[in-house]
Amino acid sequence: MTTPDFRLIDSTLRDGSHAISHQYNPEEVIAIVKGLDHAGVQVIEIAHGDGLGGSSFNYGFSKVDEKELIAQACAATTNAKIACLLLPGIGLADDLRDVKELGVGMARIATHCTEADISEQHIKTSKSLGMETIGFMMMAHMNSPEGLVEEALKMQSYGADAIYFADSAGAMTTEDVRRRVNALVNALDVPVGVHAHNNLSMAVANSIAAYEEGATNLDGTSAGLGAGAGNCPTEILAAVSDKYGITTGVNVLALMDVAEEIVRPLMPRQQVIDRAGLILGYAGVYGSFLLHSQRAAERYNVSQAEILLELGRRKVVGGQEDMIIDVALDLAKKHAEAEKK
Repeated sequence: MTTPDFRLIDSTLRDGSHAISHQYNPEEVIAIVKGLDHAGVQVIEIAHGDGLGGSSFNYGFSKVDEKELIAQACAATTNAKIACLLLPGIGLADDLRDVKELGVGMARIATHCTEADISEQHIKTSKSLGMETIGFMMMAHMNSPEGLVEEALKMQSYGADAIYFADSAGAMTTEDVRRRVNALVNALDVPVGVHAHNNLSMAVANSIAAYEEGATNLDGTSAGLGAGAGNCPTEILAAVSDKYGITTGVNVLALMDVAEEIVRPLMPRQQVIDRAGLILGYAGVYGSFLLHSQRAAERYNVSQAEILLELGRRKVVGGQEDMIIDVALDLAKKHAEAEKK
C-alpha cells in the first residue's frame, strides 16, 4: 500500500455541526463515518461544532448528546481513527477522559492563535491518556508567522504530537498560508497541519499550497459542510490532489458518493459563498458567527452585513458570540437615532 503524502482529517461531524445547528442524529453519524471509513479517510473528527462541552445556550444545543454520537462513531469505524476537538474553557479535562473510554484516539486542543498557554493542562492530560494530541491554533490570520511560531512552540513544549493552524475566518490568501506554514515547518520538530475555510473560495488552493510548503496534515469536510461558507471540501481536495500527483490514500469516487448521497441531502442549505459568507472572509470574522449573526439581524431588524463588518472591526473572536447581540443592538440604536433626526 502506498504511503499517503499527507494525512487527511475529515471534520464533517464536528465543523459541519455548525452549519446544521448541531442537529446530527445517530443514524447520520453512522452513515457518514462508514462512508468516510470505506473511502479510506485516516481520521474522522466528531464533537459539537464548538468542541466537547459546546452544547449550551451560548453556542447552541445539540439535538443528541455529543458523547452518544461519539460512541456511535467509534463503534462504526473499522480503520479510521476517531478524533475530538476541545477548547479549554468550554471542554474539561474530564471530557477527554470520557471520550478516551468511548474509543477516541485523537484529541485536538484548540485555542485562539495568541493564547496557546491555556492549552497546557489539556494537552498534557490528553497525552497522559495515550491519545495522539494536536495543538490547534484558531483564527490564524490574526497573528503573524513569527507570532504563530511563538505560540506553536509552547504547544510543542507541552507535548503536542503535531501543530495545526486554522484559517477559521476563511480570510487568508495563498501567500498568507505559505508564509505561515513555511515558518512553522522550519521552527518545529513536529508535523504541521492546516484547517482551511472557504469564505474567499481559497480553501482547496490554500490546502495545496500548505502541502507544497511542508504541511503533512490537511483538513476537509464532505461537500464543504462547515461554519461560514464552509470548509475545504474533502472530495475536491482529494480530486485536485490526484491531478497534482499527490498521493492521498483515499478513494476519490467513494468520497464523492458520501458527499452526494449522504451529506448533501441532510444540509439545510448548500455551502455557497453568498454575501454573508464572503463578508466573513473579507472582514476576518469567525465562521461560526454566520447563523448567529443572521438570527440577530432578523431579530433586531438590522443588516447582517453591517453586523459582520462591525464584528471584524472590533476583532471579535470565537467564544465572544454574546458580542453579536451587542453589535446588533448598537446598530439598531444608531439607526433609530438617525431616523429621529
